[in-house]
Amino acid sequence: MKAIAKWSAHAAIMLAALATGQSGMAAAQAAMQKTPAATSRAAADMADPGAIALYPVPTGKKAKPVPPENWDMRPGEGRAVRNVTVPTLTPFLPEAGKATGAAVIVAPGGGFMMLSMDHEGYKVAQQLKDRGIAAFVLKYRLIPTPADQAEATRLIMTRVGQAVRGGASVPKLEKPEATEDAIAALKMVRDNAAKWGVDPARVGMIGFSAGAMTALNTVLQAPADVRPAFFGYVYGPQAAVTVPEGAPPMFDAIAMDDVLFPTMGFPIAEAWHKAKRPVEIHAYQKGNHGFGLGRPGTTTTLLMDEFHAWMAMQGFLGS
Repeated sequence: MKAIAKWSAHAAIMLAALATGQSGMAAAQAAMQKTPAATSRAAADMADPGAIALYPVPTGKKAKPVPPENWDMRPGEGRAVRNVTVPTLTPFLPEAGKATGAAVIVAPGGGFMMLSMDHEGYKVAQQLKDRGIAAFVLKYRLIPTPADQAEATRLIMTRVGQAVRGGASVPKLEKPEATEDAIAALKMVRDNAAKWGVDPARVGMIGFSAGAMTALNTVLQAPADVRPAFFGYVYGPQAAVTVPEGAPPMFDAIAMDDVLFPTMGFPIAEAWHKAKRPVEIHAYQKGNHGFGLGRPGTTTTLLMDEFHAWMAMQGFLGS
């Protein structure tokens, strides 16, 4: 736990959640205190003005008040948000002359209780845009947390730690509405394909941590004609799943020293391979959990180059 203090806020919270027992939790909290505190600000100051609501927002006298979101600035990572109840999609569109026609919906992570919007969202989308790929950052609905930042951090640590340690009485860390929002996002992009210069047949996803789980759930639960055409699964759990017939190509990336999801081999990739569906694995020696676009000094910094090359190999970037 001593190493937590030098990590960025998101990674520190997730790693601290692994502490067990009172002494372990005390050590985690001490380490968290050494991590620079997040700075809370009003949603209007931090939310992306280009965000589009996924569903019609009720108006008029019968409309219920929308609970406020909680945004903060996390050292080393940028903007993060909690208590999302109105999901949105933020487009990052490449210049017309550079556009490939491919599109990727980007799903940030955060244990289904927060979203690392810059670290695993906007920054990822910008890199895709720079490569001629239309990107859309998904802000999906989350498990409620206290408005107070310190209370929320304690809750996130507790819930993530319980989920990782497991047990018959421990509720799963999940948010089914996140999958519903991902499916709605796919529909929105395809419905607006002409306006956004996108080929409806080349709309994929990339998710990080809980966002990776959301992308996977979308593949497993959505009808075949609704699924993403391909998906990136970045530091998600590696447990095997039942692969649906005609499942989309999968790009699986994780660090071998990931503490949140310790290495167990790559059962999920093996399941894809046994189902004779395209799959590629990137198992980085170092990077731990939450490396985003890459942790300096490690080969995780190659993530987006490798994802782009993989998309090209699969034929999603056109001729």
